[in-house]
Amino acid sequence: MTESSANKLLNGDACHRTANGRKLSKNGFVKNHCLFEQPQKYRRPREKNQNVPHNSSLYKKPFLESFEETPLLVAVLTYMGYGILTIFGYLRDFLRHWNIEKCHVAREREEQKDFVPLYQDFENFYTRNLYMRIRDNWNRPICSVPGAKMDLVERVSHDYNWTFEHTGKVVKDVINMGSYNYLGFAENTGACADAAIESTQKYGAGVGSTRCEMGNLDIHEELEQLVARFLGVESSMAFGMGFATNSMNIPALTGKGCLILSDELNHASLVLGARLSGSTIRVFKHNNMQSLEKLLRDAIVHGQPRTHRPWKKILIVVEGIYSMEGSIVRLPEVIALKKRYKAYLYLDEAHSIGALGPNGRGVVDYFGLDPKDVDIMMGTFTKSFGAAGGYIGGKKELIDYLRCHSHSALYATSMSPPVAQQIITSMKIIMGEDGTGLGADRLRQLSENTTYFRRKLREMGFIIYGNDDSPVVPMMLYMPAKIGAFGREMLKRNIGTVVVGFPATPIIESRARFCVSAAHTREMLDTALGAISEVGDLLQLKYSRREQPLPSLGWMAEESLLQD
Repeated sequence: MTESSANKLLNGDACHRTANGRKLSKNGFVKNHCLFEQPQKYRRPREKNQNVPHNSSLYKKPFLESFEETPLLVAVLTYMGYGILTIFGYLRDFLRHWNIEKCHVAREREEQKDFVPLYQDFENFYTRNLYMRIRDNWNRPICSVPGAKMDLVERVSHDYNWTFEHTGKVVKDVINMGSYNYLGFAENTGACADAAIESTQKYGAGVGSTRCEMGNLDIHEELEQLVARFLGVESSMAFGMGFATNSMNIPALTGKGCLILSDELNHASLVLGARLSGSTIRVFKHNNMQSLEKLLRDAIVHGQPRTHRPWKKILIVVEGIYSMEGSIVRLPEVIALKKRYKAYLYLDEAHSIGALGPNGRGVVDYFGLDPKDVDIMMGTFTKSFGAAGGYIGGKKELIDYLRCHSHSALYATSMSPPVAQQIITSMKIIMGEDGTGLGADRLRQLSENTTYFRRKLREMGFIIYGNDDSPVVPMMLYMPAKIGAFGREMLKRNIGTVVVGFPATPIIESRARFCVSAAHTREMLDTALGAISEVGDLLQLKYSRREQPLPSLGWMAEESLLQD
């Protein structure tokens, strides 16, 4: 193997300690070795966690993100709401214990009462007494293509959401504001659907074997070559499941004696993969470059615990777009830190690939960076491409190594041929290789829809999180009672939304999450915005205290927060 970054990653070359002669501070960190050191006194911004970039020269355009502070009264009332629900939950558990109220959940058998309890943890308490009250907002059966509009099977519950019955009716033409259909390729007509049908007739629906046995089809190799060309990397590998792409490949890349630096809001698949690897895991604050650099310096200076030997590898794990926050990774700064401290970078572009960048090639394209600066490029085909599965791209040595060592490659069944064809066709449309401008039109439409939808929500007075260019738009609900009420009221107005609460979010930061699509027309967005505003007035959700949107004046407006 050649001495490349992928080769070093696979063979476990150690990161070197800091060179001698550096002045050390009292806590052991290196002075005058901080890439983004700021001697000025920092004045707290009006919005929390805004994380103003500390090196504007790394960016080619303004980078604006908004995380407005939770109003104090709303936070207090939210805690009170959860407190009241918890008190009533314990009261109902008392009634269930004495068989006054029927218990619908799994319980310990009488002969097991002296054993360690299996079902009495807090999550089970939460499910019994809080989640069940609003369970009707999730797992709604869809009986059409989940495109810009969809049809829902109507259902009712006669036992407070413990069980559901279908009424036989269908709710037609519900505007879909929840699916990850960023470029509108979730459709049953058009070039992608026709190509998938033709592929099914040729190959069948399934393969029935792994890639290393009898499941390696020519369509799989065509897909991997296309993905590598799309990403601008040497090689790539496709997997049948996006979640397993992370959880089964990270353990193949790192192990004992390695350090993983993970963003605190990384997806569960990344968290699981890191834990399965057996590596030491340290978490840095979300999108906070000072926190990340502090961990990097600490790792270089102090090495492994107890032995203080250098780490075999240091792997930084981040996402392109964070699906619950709508924020975009500060990739230029992450790459600069990675280069300075000789670490490796694992970038999960599940939500950003296809949805960001002038060419739809993700967050690397969005910032105009070199794909070679990212050691492991991961993404999924489940969002922008309207398909299933995931990929990893990078150096040829890296991909060859994963073909032999990845559990997902060796033991998982090959990707279904029609799914592979769906990805190939949609990717060629995005790249413009279909001979039309449809891909460029969808990219432009998604960008326009995202800007319009976010601007309108802000003008209405809602608190929304994330980057101005992110098609993931979280709108804050806060109080537990408003989670279920918002979802139900929106469905009454024929708008399908996703509402999210604890434990997927912090306990006081429940939210509705909208996903903007290129398939949404301006009329659809206006209809959805009208319903959101109406429900917002009904439930008093317009919490924002901002007098006007943040000015788009470039870096000077934001950097003025740093004063002597």
